[in-house]
Amino acid sequence: MTFTSLHFAFFLPLCYLVFSFSADRWRWLVLLVASYLFYASFNAPYLPAVLVAVTCISYACGLRIAAHREEADRKRWLQLGVIGCVAVLALLKYLPALASASTFLPGLGATSSVTLVTIGVSYFCFQAISYLADVYLEVEEPEHHFGYFALYLAFFPKLLQGPIERAADLLPQLKRPYQFDYHAVRSGMLLFTWGLFKKVAVADRFALYADQVYNHVHDYTGLPLLLATYAYAFQIFFDFSAYTDMARGVGRMFGITLTENFNSPYLATSIADFWRRWHISFSRWILDYIFKPLQMEWRSLGKAGAALALLVTFLVSGLWHGATWGFVVWGGLHGLYLAASVYYQPYQKRLHRWLRLDTSIWWRCCRILATFNLVCFAWIFFRAKTLGDAFHVVRNLGWSGELLILEKGFFEAAVLMVALLVLAIIRVSGQPSDMVESFLRKPYWIRWPGYVMLLVCLFLFKSEGAPAFVYFQF
Repeated sequence: MTFTSLHFAFFLPLCYLVFSFSADRWRWLVLLVASYLFYASFNAPYLPAVLVAVTCISYACGLRIAAHREEADRKRWLQLGVIGCVAVLALLKYLPALASASTFLPGLGATSSVTLVTIGVSYFCFQAISYLADVYLEVEEPEHHFGYFALYLAFFPKLLQGPIERAADLLPQLKRPYQFDYHAVRSGMLLFTWGLFKKVAVADRFALYADQVYNHVHDYTGLPLLLATYAYAFQIFFDFSAYTDMARGVGRMFGITLTENFNSPYLATSIADFWRRWHISFSRWILDYIFKPLQMEWRSLGKAGAALALLVTFLVSGLWHGATWGFVVWGGLHGLYLAASVYYQPYQKRLHRWLRLDTSIWWRCCRILATFNLVCFAWIFFRAKTLGDAFHVVRNLGWSGELLILEKGFFEAAVLMVALLVLAIIRVSGQPSDMVESFLRKPYWIRWPGYVMLLVCLFLFKSEGAPAFVYFQF
């Protein structure tokens, strides 16, 4: 049962009705039961079992960390909890990739089944690790109520693809008495519908062209490969941000504010700026729990230590996405981009001031274009099926003189690219980032035709066999 399924269209209203008519002291239990039912709907019994195991490990270790005063004891319990969570994640994520899945999990031989094995596991494992680290650093008090802690890890809107929520942000909201807020419910429903539109009418349209080319890359050279790479860049952004919008929309209906995971990442002016805008909760996680400890450990090396910490951090990020060389190269490229910036950024700032480029809109546009193309170049290794396919794309991106054949999905992708360029120009000129809140402030004679158009587009573009969310595999 995914957000785009008909089953979820029945599940969500039913869950909300039960939640609304329950007493405050039982609402956490309603959401917890709903979350486990939602997770169990994927017909993989080991997934709820893994969630229970990670919940018990992190809950118990968090209490033990707080109960001890001796640094050695606290550190031992932290290590035990982190190792337990990482072991669970590694077992499910990498064991099927290294050996025959049927040997360990009967009936799981196909790649699609392996994808289901890990769905959501990375996100609640990372969330559990961040909780343990915050308790150890005394940033956060341990949660003594097992039910609230279990709900913190399992809250169904963010369970499968995040955002990766910190305990200090989410736990107090789960304990807060619920009060019906018409504006919040209306805003949540519209945000969910907007996310659904982004998925079925935008991301899946780009997928038509990107999948056709990238599934048969050796049949293409030149411009089709370049356009397919750009199409995939837009596909993965709209696909992932659509899920986040839908999760945030569902959260709002229950009085919960989830992290906004994207902030116009393709308008970033540098790779560092891109990672402040892309998958924000994950970026903060790797910054706080991987990069900063490594940077402190290697601080005696100066700039070289910071550059090395960035490189290692993004190599780990690549491995988190999967045990293939494509993901490793993708992470390594971003690590190299950021490591290089450690050395050239001080000179870049002085040069910009000297040439008076800081206030130039044209220079800003050039930086945005350069950053976008660097990101798209890395996406080649992320999307290609094999490293050989990726290198074929890289070698044949240049114009080879052939005419572009209008393949399936090209027209839709081209129209969407032009529309997105117009939206980007509007966004740069200062349009509010939260389109939903901005739209809700419009008069009714603008809003209601907008609602109708949104629903009509959903019915027109919705098709059977539409691709699943891209990040389900991670």
